[in-house]
Formats: sequence, structure tokens, C-alpha cells
Amino acid sequence: MSLAHSAAAARFREEAAKRILVTDGAFGTMIQNYKLQEADYRGSYDLKLDQKGNNDLLVLTRPDVIDEITRGYLSAGSDIVSTNTFNANTISQGDYDAVHLVREMNLAAASIARRAADDFATKDGRPRFVAGAVGPTNKTLSLSPDVNDPGYRAVDFDTMRDVYGDQIGALVDGGCDFILIETIFDTLNAKAAIMAVLDERDRRGIDIPMMVSMTITDMSGRNLSGHSVEAFWHAVRHARPLTIGLNCAFGADLLRPHVQVLSHIADALVMIYPNAGLPNDLGEYDEQPHTTGNFIGDWADSRLINVVGGCCGTTPPHIAAMAKAVSGKAPRVVPSHDHRTRLAGLDPMVIAA
Repeated sequence: MSLAHSAAAARFREEAAKRILVTDGAFGTMIQNYKLQEADYRGSYDLKLDQKGNNDLLVLTRPDVIDEITRGYLSAGSDIVSTNTFNANTISQGDYDAVHLVREMNLAAASIARRAADDFATKDGRPRFVAGAVGPTNKTLSLSPDVNDPGYRAVDFDTMRDVYGDQIGALVDGGCDFILIETIFDTLNAKAAIMAVLDERDRRGIDIPMMVSMTITDMSGRNLSGHSVEAFWHAVRHARPLTIGLNCAFGADLLRPHVQVLSHIADALVMIYPNAGLPNDLGEYDEQPHTTGNFIGDWADSRLINVVGGCCGTTPPHIAAMAKAVSGKAPRVVPSHDHRTRLAGLDPMVIAA
């Protein structure tokens, strides 16, 4: 096992036993505030397609922007910062003609986050952690993109696993403590990412801790592939993630019942990072930091969470409000369960002893 990764996971659990930890907020929301032009995204790279909106490329062309955003979250109270690599994979970057830059993107993003986290930890002695963000890509393994051919898939499992593997390897090389498999709308995609982490672990002979985060796509509490929160947990529990959680989807108010379900069944640390409410008609988020903080304070009072942060629409002030809301409050106690067999289709099945 890698001393660096296993030590980071042990330290993380040690800190999480003492207090509710805080992760960061949205990168996309913050990047929009810079009003960057296409030339900012492109930099000196000779790329055929328009690069505006390729936020992951900014770690190479405008690292100052990503560094400033990262440090803004650390200043707001984040214990964990994630890498700006949500779409830094060969599938997503194919849309920008930037596939050949994927490894460079992930290395640079990890370096930016690592340096910022270490700087803050050195200043005050409080440990900071870096999570290598792995997004879902724009492909789905469970569903056909062709309504006339339900059996068709745009990508297969082995290809998806290799895509994730390339990104994960670079994030580990760049110095990330954990791999964050996030915004999971398709449980089979998540399984491919988990396999990629396990493959990389075996190849290197080291421990690579995982954080896994599902995204609910409707009010019934299911993701796009149709899995309930409980079924999703049963489907990924074998990977023994460092944290399991929910992100994106709704604001904290609408997410609460689903957080409660997960909190009661998961024998792992629970990390939740909701949006700043629901978007308005212009796609913007109006929920103010104090409102978000009040919702999170209720979660903390009910001891539902171990780690909390923000997704779409959240900013450093939102994270600061969350950090204040959970300060001094006891973290969720991880439950222990019996050893009954727990299976999952779209819904859970528990086999009684």
C-alpha cells in the first residue's frame, strides 16, 4: 500500500471522526464570473475547434484562474479541494479536439490543487486534502442514445474503463489523495470508474481511496439509469469507498429526504454537496449563502452528514456559510450493519438470514 495514499485516508477518517468536514463548491459557476473569451481558453494551443466553455483546458491556459478559485474555497473553510477535471477525459475532450491534452490537463489540475492545499495546511497546521474529480462523461452504458434501437450503445464497458483509467492514472501521478467519482447518473458508468481505480491500484500495488457520489435526476430519488439511492449503495458498496454521497441534482431542501435515506443505510462516511437551490428561468442560481447554510445546519443538527460542500451555483460565500453552520457540531456516526446479503436491481433486495 502507498504510504502517501493510505496515510491520507487514515488522516481523513481521523479528522472526520472529530468534526464535520467541508469540501469545496462549483468551479463552473466561478469561472463564468471571469467573463473569459475564447482566446483565454485556447491559449497558445493550435486546436481546430472553438474552445470557449472548455473549462478543463484552463488548468493549462489560465492556471491563475483555477488557482485563485481553489484558494478562494480554501479561504472559505474547505478541508477538501477537488481538481478542475470534471471533463478531462478522452471522451469529453473529443468534442473539443483536445484528446491529446488529457493527461497534461489532469497532471496540471492536480498540481494546482495540491500546491494550494499544502500551502494552507502549512499556514495553520490543519490538514487539507485533494480529490481528483472524475465526471460521468457524456456517454451512458445503461441506455441507448437511439430510441429506435434500444440495444445500441455508443460506448462499451471496457472502453469506458480504459477512458477512466487514463484519467485516474494522471490524477494519481499529479498528487491527488483520493479519486472522486462524481455526478453519477448511470450506475454502470460508476462501476466502470470503480474498476478503473481497482485496476490502477493493482497495477501500481498501492491503495487508491475512492469517493463516490450519485446524482438524483427526479423527485422519486433515482438516477438516470433508474437506481434508487439504496439500490445504488448496494451496487457500489463492494468497492468500500472512503465516502459515499449525493451531489448536484437539487438544492439542499429537496435533497434532504434522500440524504436521510443514505445516511441511515451506508456504513461509510457520507459526503453531500447540493446545488444552490434550483436554477431560475435563465439557468442561474438565486439561493443566497445564508439560506444554504441554514439547510446544512439542519442536516448537521440531525447528524446526517460527515462531509458537506456545494455543487452548481455555489461560491466561496456559500462554502463559508456551510462551514459556519457545521462548526462545533458532531459528525454523523457511521452505522454498523449485519452481514445479510444486499443486492440491487433498480431497487434493493435484502436476503434475510
